[in-house]
Formats: sequence, C-alpha cells, structure tokens
Amino acid sequence: MSLRVTQQNGVSVYTISGSNTSRSLPDWLARKRKRSLKNDEAYQNRVELIQDFEFEEASQCIQVSEDGEYAMATGTYKPQMHIYHLPSSSLKYSRHTSALNLTFLLLSQDYSKSLHLQTDRSLEFHTPMGCHYATRIPRYGRALAYLKPLAHAIITAEGNEVFRLDLKAGRFLKPFELGGFEGLGGEVKSAECVSVADSSHGLLAFGTNVGTTEFWDPRSRNRVGILAPPANAGFVIDTLGESHTPSITATQFHRNGLTFATGNQAGIVTLYDLRSPTPILTKDQGYGFPIQTLSFLHTQATSEEKVLSADKRIIKIWDSADGTPWTSVEPSVDINHVCHIPNTGMIFTANEGQQMHSFLIPALGPSPWWCSHLDTQIEQLADRSINDPNAYASATADAATYDNYKFLTKPEMRQLNLDHLLASGKGSTVVRPYMHGYFVDQRLYDEARLIADPFEWERQKQKLVAAKIEKDRESRIRTSAKDKAARVKVNKRLAERLETLEHRFNRKHKDIEEAETEQTAAPMEKGSVLQDPRFKGLFSNPDFEVDETSREFQLINPSTRPTTTPNDSHSTERKRGKTAVEEEEESDSHRGSSDSSSESSDNENEPVQSKQQPKKKEPEMRISSSAYRKSGHDTRGFAPMSKNQKVAKRKEKSFGSRVASVQEQVPREPRGGFGGSGLGDKEVTFVPQKREKPKRKDGNDEGGNAGRGDTGDRGRKWKDRRSASGNTFRRDGLGK
Repeated sequence: MSLRVTQQNGVSVYTISGSNTSRSLPDWLARKRKRSLKNDEAYQNRVELIQDFEFEEASQCIQVSEDGEYAMATGTYKPQMHIYHLPSSSLKYSRHTSALNLTFLLLSQDYSKSLHLQTDRSLEFHTPMGCHYATRIPRYGRALAYLKPLAHAIITAEGNEVFRLDLKAGRFLKPFELGGFEGLGGEVKSAECVSVADSSHGLLAFGTNVGTTEFWDPRSRNRVGILAPPANAGFVIDTLGESHTPSITATQFHRNGLTFATGNQAGIVTLYDLRSPTPILTKDQGYGFPIQTLSFLHTQATSEEKVLSADKRIIKIWDSADGTPWTSVEPSVDINHVCHIPNTGMIFTANEGQQMHSFLIPALGPSPWWCSHLDTQIEQLADRSINDPNAYASATADAATYDNYKFLTKPEMRQLNLDHLLASGKGSTVVRPYMHGYFVDQRLYDEARLIADPFEWERQKQKLVAAKIEKDRESRIRTSAKDKAARVKVNKRLAERLETLEHRFNRKHKDIEEAETEQTAAPMEKGSVLQDPRFKGLFSNPDFEVDETSREFQLINPSTRPTTTPNDSHSTERKRGKTAVEEEEESDSHRGSSDSSSESSDNENEPVQSKQQPKKKEPEMRISSSAYRKSGHDTRGFAPMSKNQKVAKRKEKSFGSRVASVQEQVPREPRGGFGGSGLGDKEVTFVPQKREKPKRKDGNDEGGNAGRGDTGDRGRKWKDRRSASGNTFRRDGLGK
C-alpha cells in the first residue's frame, strides 16, 4: 500500500485518494495493458477509498448526508450527479442532467431528497426515482440555503432580490430586497452567498457584491443588522481597470451563534463577534483568489477551535483565537468545493481534475466509521500508536511515502499458504481486510513467496542473464545483410519493397540531391524507413505483421501472391478449379504416359537420373489490364518471363538444329486447307471454281406466280441464305 503524507507544523496530512496517490491511467490504456499492469507494483498498490470516485472532466460540488452513509457529488462532462454508498465504498448510481449544476442541498437525512441549482436558472428536485419537479427563477442563481423550521429554500441571485420558495405550500414567497440604505457600500447588484445559523438563533446572512453583509430575521422578514466592509479588506481590479471594494463570497456562523466569519473576493478572511461591528481577527489567505469555503472545526484530542478556509489553490486550517497556521493542504489541481465530514478528520474536495480528492488528518479526528481500517493502517505505517498525542509530531521530511504493505486477494493468500491467518483472531497484526482483499505486511509476503516457490529467484536470475547476453549480442559489429536481418524480424517482404523504391527514388533524384548538398554547408543525413525510429515497431513487433492471406490484403493487392507454403496451417488460400485447357492437357499427358510405358521397358538398363524433373508451375490468377501487360506480365495466367530468360531460351539452340528439328516433325493434315510449321509461317491452298447463277422461276412454280414474267428477285426462295428479318412467319414462309 502506498500513501502520500505531508507534514507541516508537526501535523500529518495523508492523501487517501486523488491525483497524488498513484499514477493516473486512462481506461482504454488500463484495459489494453491489463496483463502488464499485474506486475506493476505502483499500480497494484494504489488505494481506492471509494469506487469510481471521479468524473470524466471535473467535479463541481460534494456533500455528505446527515446520517453519514451517503455522499452526493456533481460534475461534468456531461453534466451528471453521482451518489455513493459509503459503507460499501461504492457508487450507488449516477444520473445525467440537462444543465450544469452550480450547487445543491440535501433536504433529508439521506440522499432521497435534494435540491439542485442549475446554471440555466432552473431549480430541480431529485428523488431516487429521478427528477421529481423543476421550476425556474427570474435571474441567474448564486447560492442555496435551507431553513429547516420553516421548510423554506433561500436562493441568492443577480440583482438585489433574494428568492424564497416555500416547499410545504409549493409556491414562491415575497423576496427579500437587499440594499436601499445610504452611506455603506453602494447599490447592491447581486447577493453572492448565504448562510443560516441552524443550531442557534436562525438568522440569515447575505454577502453582497459591494462588500457588505446583511442579517435578516426570517420570522419578522426584516433586516436586523448590517456589517460594513472592513478597513483592511483590500481591493480588486475589474476588467475595465477600475479598482473597487471586493465582494463577500463566503459566510459561516459558528455553532454558538456569536462568532461569524466572512471571506471576500481578495482572499481576506475576517472574524466578527455579532455583538460588535469591529473585526476581532483578519487573516490573509495569501494567493489573492476568492474564498470559496469557510468552516469551523475543533480537534478531538485538544478541543481547540480551528477555522478552515479554502480558495481554488489551497486549503488552510488555522487557530481561530490568534490566526496561527496549523496545517494546510495544497492539491495539484484547482479546488471547487470542500466538504468536511463532521466529527472526523476526513476532508473531501471537488476539483478540476478527474479524480476527487480525500484527505485524512489524524490530529483533527479519527477516520469515519465506514473506513475505520485506515486508522490501523496509518498506525502501522507510521510505526507508532494512534493514542499517542505526539505520534504525528515528528518533523522529519516534508513528504514521505510508505510502501510496507502488499494487497492480496483471497486466492492469492491461499496460493501462498497464508489462508490460515484469515481465521478469527489469527494474523490480526499482520493481515488487515480491505475491500475485496487483505493488506499483508511486505516482509511476511516476501518470506511466504520464497517458501512457496524457492526457485523463483533462480529463474529470475536466468532471465536477467539471458537479457544481458542478448543486449551484448546486439551491440556486436555485423555485416550489412546480418544487420538488416537483425533489424527486420517481421514484414521482410515489405521491407525489401520499400528499400527497392527508396533506391529507385534516390537514383532518380541524385542530381537534385547533389545540388542541394553543395548549397548547404552541413547537410543532414537522410535515413531510410528501416532506420526511422517511428517505424521501428513495424519491422520488429509481431503485432504489426501484415497478413498477406487476409481478404483485406488481397482486395488491395490482387496481383500479389502470398508468401505461404501449402503446409502452412494458417493459410486461408483456396485452391481454384481446373480450366478446360488444363483438363485437356492432363488427359493428353495420361495418354502419353501409356505410350511411354512400353519404351521404358527397353530402357531399363539406362541410369536413372537422381534429380527429379521440376514440376510445372500452376498458372497464377492475375487481372488482365493494359497497364499490367505493358509492365511485362503475362496475362494468360502463367508467370511472366523476363527479357534475359527469353534471350537465354533463344540462344540455347543453333539455327541449324532448329531447322533440322522442324524437318523431322511429322506434318499434320491441314484443317480446312490451312497448314503451318513450327516456325510460325502458314500456307493456304484453294481451287478456284466458277459460281453458277441462280435460275429464274418459270410459270409452273408453286406460290401462285404463274404467268408472271421476269420479276427480278421476287418469287425466289433463298433457303440457303439467312433471313435478316425479325418476323418469324416471313422467315418460315408462312406469310405468303
């Protein structure tokens, strides 16, 4: 287990969850590297206090229910809310909304009733079933408050009006109108914040944009008091470059009802006693950002009163009596809201990062009851007793990380023969249950792993030695061919084709490159694709190997023959059927084999050749196109023959031997008067004959043309000639 701890003034602050606890990995990368992350100790030893305690982009506000069993948080993007069940440390459900949430209130003791103020001037009432009701207010809201005795929702907004919504009657009441007095501040243009003294007198306090604080009594619905801006409240400069009094951005009542705290836009916190308009203490936050959260705390050990003030950069806890700094928390991201769980030392923050933060301050109070195991783990990590008041007073380093525990699941415990420690009363000091597993002391884990597998170190040692030898072997000097073979482990055919194309390109543009090198004083060396580190994995990682037998590759490269053997089990190439010409040749070869069987009996004494005759190559299926024929390929289905092969075949016989072989051939009878030889010449023989003219029809002819003279072609039957007419009856003679 790894926990980050910071110490200031002897007070330790433990970061339980957040961006500083462990390395953040996106979901897609965590799924992709699922196997490799099993051996990553930093990732496996991370602590997840609550499941899915994060948002996709940022979180806006977080609150814990009054019963301490539920937590509700809102964030973006997309706008949504998360409800967490704290005893089970898990996300109960999430729900998306139509607009971004500004702030919300829990109206019941659990999460069942909540009121949400949205950025689109709408108020939404949510229940476990969904959005129960939604209404709108006339102006954009700023803050929310709830009067429990009257069941009134108070909404501060732009302008000088504070809206009141009666939840029992279901209607808006007459709003409070702020300002309207002279001499203090000026005209009130917006009410920035609101707070309620629930446990005491029940007054309402409104912070305005002019730096004043107004107190209203909800029973009489009148203003009962006003606080002017303090003299040392500072000033702020607006976008136009004009300085003005900072507005009040946060207010908070003490539980006794007499102490009151305000925080303004310039980062100044002021404490008042309501019986006097004079401030009793002024504290500067130090960064100049508006104060977002104010809260009164008290320590469990010494019962000292503390004040928590937070802006977007830092959370400070200081003494309410004299303003002495006690401790501080500074996350790595901007803070939007801070929530302290009552009577504990746990603090939740809603921030701009994906993960929401949770901090534990043991000197402020114990951990909540639903994660009480953190007290024991922190005690063992610090190697001191939790009851010792000086347990966290050591001022060693400002930051330290404890890695003394290993998280194991129950099957892993059984594999290491540590399941006997899970029985009641056994192993309580070395094994602590946590979520779906157990935290085991690192020393016990090392000993148990060594006993369960004593030869693990030997295997690891052999792997390290083999890796070192392989690394030294790669550093040796090789020839170009061996070096290329060592670099190219996969996609060798692609590497050869790319190398050939680069060689042609370099030869074509050689003159241009020489001219450029002469102009430049220090030319850059141009590396090939094989030497480019960006494409290193293409020729070394088997995951990037090109499958030439796949359908996608064959569709893109129809003329490329896959480099696979017939015995390859992974080959998906289908054997094509034989054509009519190939079947005829095969039948001729069978007839020729029967004739040659008799001759083989006469040549039994002849020596048998040891070398087998080369098999006839099967024709390749190629696409016939003009560009393909111009490139020198044979479009009849056989492998192309280069020019050197054609010349060699022509030169293997002399002219006399070729003529003699032609004369020895038995001449075949010409078909249809045509003849030829093997040299390509043809002869045609024909006998001229006189063509007789067709005789004219006489009067005795059938067809009803008797007595008709010479009518030319009429009345003749041309049965020997094909009729060009499409009429079937005329062609068959039925139309006459």
